[in-house]
Amino acid sequence: MMKQSKREKEISYKYSNTSAFSKLIAIIALCSAIIGFSFRYLTLKVDQGEQIHSLQQSIAELKSAINVDSIRQQNISKILSILERFNAEMDTDTKYDIANEIYAMSLMYDNLDVDLICATITHESNRSWDPMVKSPVGAIGLMQIMPLTGMYIAKLESITWTNPEDILGNPIYNIRLGSRYLSSMISSYDIDGGLAAYNGGERKAAQWVRSNRADGILWAETSKYVPSVLSLYEKYQKMN
Repeated sequence: MMKQSKREKEISYKYSNTSAFSKLIAIIALCSAIIGFSFRYLTLKVDQGEQIHSLQQSIAELKSAINVDSIRQQNISKILSILERFNAEMDTDTKYDIANEIYAMSLMYDNLDVDLICATITHESNRSWDPMVKSPVGAIGLMQIMPLTGMYIAKLESITWTNPEDILGNPIYNIRLGSRYLSSMISSYDIDGGLAAYNGGERKAAQWVRSNRADGILWAETSKYVPSVLSLYEKYQKMN
């Protein structure tokens, strides 16, 4: 067997080292490629996860907005239906302005809803839904507000008071002032007591509530007023 010369051994050693180094470089390159691919894959998965979460959140918000708008439309339609039973001749823009204001007040005050506000307006306006209706004692508008009461609440609402006809004859102002007053009375005396206070004054309503709704305390008109409005309220609640 022939022995390798010293030169051949050196060449063989260098070749084997070069080959091993090349293999090492190749392995490192392959590992880097695998790691890079894995990182990009994981990053893509994270990005996709975030995108899916964002999309799901957007869909949920859209559904919520659609649901809120659907509830609003149902309430507006109900108000218009009630209004048109009593004042079909009112112009369309005014009808929608009134309906929107009633709905806005039902959102503003937790103890009011569109059914109760509509029931109060129906009775107070003597079933006319006429924004300019005036009572023999001087109450004006849809919710029949007395000028002194209206002037006081208008100040709280930052509404510049000019004269009773201009402010209380304006259906939007009238509903805004009347709803605030009614809500305040209900907060103090519950629904029936609040209606009694709205119609006949707080003093009698407070006495009536303290006496556990005893007969003979409320004014005769108020004794009829409270069950009449509550009856309308129940009727409107049952409307689709």
